[in-house]
Amino acid sequence: MADSPKCPPAGAPMWLATFADLMSLLMCFFVLLLSMASMDVIKFKKVANSLKEAFGVQRELQVEDIPKGTSVIMEHFTPAQITPTILEEIKQSAELLADNRQDLEKLKQLQLEKKQEEIKQQAEKIKEQLQGEIDRGMVTVEVKGFEIILRINEKGSFASASADLQSGFSLVMDRITDSIAESEGKIIVAGHTDNIPIRNNAYRSNWELSSSRAVTVTQLMIESNKIESGRFLIEGHADTHPLAPNDTAQNRAINRRVEIVLIQNNDEINADSQLPGQKALIQEP
Repeated sequence: MADSPKCPPAGAPMWLATFADLMSLLMCFFVLLLSMASMDVIKFKKVANSLKEAFGVQRELQVEDIPKGTSVIMEHFTPAQITPTILEEIKQSAELLADNRQDLEKLKQLQLEKKQEEIKQQAEKIKEQLQGEIDRGMVTVEVKGFEIILRINEKGSFASASADLQSGFSLVMDRITDSIAESEGKIIVAGHTDNIPIRNNAYRSNWELSSSRAVTVTQLMIESNKIESGRFLIEGHADTHPLAPNDTAQNRAINRRVEIVLIQNNDEINADSQLPGQKALIQEP
């Protein structure tokens, strides 16, 4: 019969006491080291965060600006001063000049429109002063571009083939003179005839007749001492500027006339200029 195993001696093994003493001494050693050491908490946190970012997964990211890539060139090199080329300077100057030209065109357009309104108002004033003559068909008033055209029709003014005003028309000329006395600028007095040739002892052609009628009208206005003589310019056009075809007696009567053209004394306005699409603003038949 085999021998039964022996029971171990009572109590703990002898080596365990020595191991326990060693562990106690080591713990006391590390506790003593920890109590004597000075720890930099901030540096410790930085090291801990760095290790966490290096070996862990970063779940939160605090962003104040949009994340951008880092340029090595921007970190190590400063930008150089760029001198514009001649072509770029010319391009910039051309763009600036174009903008200035547009502004000047707009300003000029506004000035022209303002001047046009002033001319229209002046023509309305002349029209009111000559309303009686206009109603009788002796005078018409028209605005064309920047000109006020006052037409003296042949009716009641001149006899056929004559440059002498008929009796009674001098009163009409006085009213015409008064109506334009306050105007400014040049005054062109132009005579016109029909296309029927004339040749007598007084006039060799329609050119002389049209010029003589313009001189007669101008002389009456100068003699009134209300308008300076230096403002007048006399023209004779004969039948070169008809208002209607010279095919009937009525149309030829329309063409026989003397026009008093008021031209504004403004250097910015050309007497022949006209706003786009503009037509006569005031016209009496």
